[in-house]
Amino acid sequence: MSTDTTASVSTHILDTSIGRPAVAVAVTLAARSGSDAPWVTLGGSATDADGRCKDLPALPEGTTHVRLDFETEAYFFNKQAEAQQDAPRVRDSGAFFPEVAITFAVVPGEHYHVPLLLNPFGYSVYRGS
Repeated sequence: MSTDTTASVSTHILDTSIGRPAVAVAVTLAARSGSDAPWVTLGGSATDADGRCKDLPALPEGTTHVRLDFETEAYFFNKQAEAQQDAPRVRDSGAFFPEVAITFAVVPGEHYHVPLLLNPFGYSVYRGS
């Protein structure tokens, strides 16, 4: 929850290759208080059955930049393994993008919902509501 002195962040992931939420993707949240400041990892979460991270840590006062790191390799590896149970191997397992890092600027008092639209060979992000 944002306050007058802090911003807040939420996210969710949609796997556009299957039109469903991406479940159990690890997400790490980092922040810094200026372009020259070091990144501080605040913690992480994993997406739930709806592809949402509902328990990301709060941002500290003075945060100006946020980075969300999505660990997509394990998600695609598990998805490929499930598909192999029902069909012969059709391509190499793994992910073209083993991780996705999204960095964005924030201002105090604002909430930032940053969805990740993901597929095995591409991704897109935007500021949602």
